[in-house]
Amino acid sequence: MQQFAKTCEQIAATTKKLEKKSLLAGYFLSIPLEEAATAAVFFSGRPFPMWEETTLQVGGSSLWRIVQELSEKSELELSAAYRRHGDLGAVASEVLPPREAADIPLAEIQQHFRKIAASRGPSAKGAEVRALLSRVTPLEAKYIVKIMTGDLRIGLKESLVEEAIVVAYEAPHAQVQRANMLLGDIGETLRYAAEGKLAQAKMRLFHPLGFMLASPAESAEDALGYFHNAWVEDKYDGIRAQAHCSGEEVKIFSRTRDEITESFPELPDALGGLRQPAVLDGEIVAWSYLAQASGETGRALPFSALQQRLGRKKVSHELMRKVPVAFLVFDVLYAGEEVLIGRPLKERATILERLLAERAVVPSRPRAGQATLNFEEPTDDAGDEIRVVRAPVASASTGKELDELFDAAQSRGNEGLMIKDPESAYTPGRRGKSWLKLKRELATLDVVVTAVEYGHGKRVGVLSDYTFAVWNGDQLVNIGKAYSGLTDGEIAEMTKWFLDHTIEDEGFRRTVEPRIVLEVAFNNMMKSDRHNSGYALRFPRIVRLRPDKPPEEADTIETVRKIFEKQGG
Repeated sequence: MQQFAKTCEQIAATTKKLEKKSLLAGYFLSIPLEEAATAAVFFSGRPFPMWEETTLQVGGSSLWRIVQELSEKSELELSAAYRRHGDLGAVASEVLPPREAADIPLAEIQQHFRKIAASRGPSAKGAEVRALLSRVTPLEAKYIVKIMTGDLRIGLKESLVEEAIVVAYEAPHAQVQRANMLLGDIGETLRYAAEGKLAQAKMRLFHPLGFMLASPAESAEDALGYFHNAWVEDKYDGIRAQAHCSGEEVKIFSRTRDEITESFPELPDALGGLRQPAVLDGEIVAWSYLAQASGETGRALPFSALQQRLGRKKVSHELMRKVPVAFLVFDVLYAGEEVLIGRPLKERATILERLLAERAVVPSRPRAGQATLNFEEPTDDAGDEIRVVRAPVASASTGKELDELFDAAQSRGNEGLMIKDPESAYTPGRRGKSWLKLKRELATLDVVVTAVEYGHGKRVGVLSDYTFAVWNGDQLVNIGKAYSGLTDGEIAEMTKWFLDHTIEDEGFRRTVEPRIVLEVAFNNMMKSDRHNSGYALRFPRIVRLRPDKPPEEADTIETVRKIFEKQGG
């Protein structure tokens, strides 16, 4: 662990990407292969490979208390150290007492992580964390804490770890990327590269792949400037989801790569009839199933309806009846034994339609709805029936056609349009110009909560005032503060979360782990020294929580500047 920590320090000390990559490649080659595989996982800022569902479930406030206890420092001294470093790992390195290096192997550190993950309850987990940090030097503790919190903060992303593997083992870059994507394990990818077996990597189901992302389009004309004969879908107000299906085993993942199957227990039954293993990309929406006899069609409901289903470990039959859902499928990434992401969208669409059409009826399960490409086709009388629907697709080659489709989408209560190039490959985790999103609404920003405060009046005792930030490079810079927009229930739930994930308790105000994403609206924007972003939002209000969005995908200072310039600032 000592050599790993020293290598982290060297990588952090340089801003040059080539030098970081060289240091990392040299480190991999200097240690045994199995040690290098574990190190690759740690360098990605994780205690375990991505495909594993194991989590530590140790909050920042617990780590703070353990570091304080082991250091025998006062709360004031620890807070001062945090203000100097802004990182709990760096604080641990400064305040923990010197200790002779025991040179613990990385595999043993990972075993400690597994013990922490397996422990039940804060007390048992705390004891395991305390035992681990008591054995290591302050420098080693620094990076153990960083791995536990999920961010090394040394200017190293997983893509750079992939590049270091390419350099260390003289492996083709494309093969390293593909193997890591299919396996969901950067450590196993390193082993394959070292052994010259990257081409043998096979798809590992039930670990989420990266989601292809869309770029905003300013107008219909702007969208058609990138490609002609566009495929067009409604942009639904739900949550993006990836379904991994193999026989009757189905798992569903959000865009943050968290498993959300338990929030939608109806959907695995609906997806269990596929005749071959598959990975589907789509949107989960609250869905109004209207009776065929009424002559009306089913449609997506607002996100506020779906929110009642999110984050629940148990969903009652009553709630499932009250808020039925549909999985609107618009892409297939894997089917049978073939990874399809390199194929054009139009070919993937043909495979998807065939896959859904051949779906079997699972005995003793609710039957999934028939795939349809026509919004006007009436639904069955399906009050309790669960649906998997092929997201309808239209085409457009002129701005006028797109405008008409946009108006029709909004008349159905949907956000706008998704505009796609039918020749495009699926690029996991990337935002390009092959997929575009068209919305016409007041400006909103996706922001990350950095600090919270107790409210006033009826909100005394709950953390209801949120300070939030956008990205400036790899740093979060505050841009505003809002206290309106969430329900009392949401505020109560978030108060519990923030109390468990406090980094610094200042009494009335708490600095919290930057993991909660909000969508905020505002009237206009102005330059201001009030926040370290240099901007402030006028009359900001929370539109909604974004549990489907990881903090890394929040908006940037560049987006803020564009909005400011557009408003004539």
